[in-house]
Amino acid sequence: MKATESNKEVLDKVKKIFSDYLENNGHRKTPERFTILREIYITEGHFDVESLYIRMKNNKYRVSRATLYNTIELLLNCNLVVKHQFGKNVAQFEKSYKYRQHDHLVCSDCGKLYEFCDPRLQEIQDSVSDLMQFKVTHRSFAFYGLCKDCRAGK
Repeated sequence: MKATESNKEVLDKVKKIFSDYLENNGHRKTPERFTILREIYITEGHFDVESLYIRMKNNKYRVSRATLYNTIELLLNCNLVVKHQFGKNVAQFEKSYKYRQHDHLVCSDCGKLYEFCDPRLQEIQDSVSDLMQFKVTHRSFAFYGLCKDCRAGK
């Protein structure tokens, strides 16, 4: 997120993007959908649908799993959320509006995710894109291995 943009400004912008998407595609603008969007954008890091469902239930929101799955599909379609499938783990999601490009390290043993950013990967992407005359719209890049704790047998 830009340092000059507050969390409220980002929430207002993603709400507007989502509202416009719903309207332009004939979907209803329900309070539940906007509550899910807000919960995703105030939370740091990756999440799966089940952990989001539990967090929302614990915060006394009345939302069904079906509504969560349907809303996340809509958020994917309007590019406010990105989906990752890290090996055998369940699908992981993260917010995507105004957040820096990054890639992932995935522990094959415990499943823990680590984010990293290396500008050389962007340079490779740009070079390959130019060479192949290909417009990259998004990327998913992950290294798999064992984290420090799993290597130490913890």
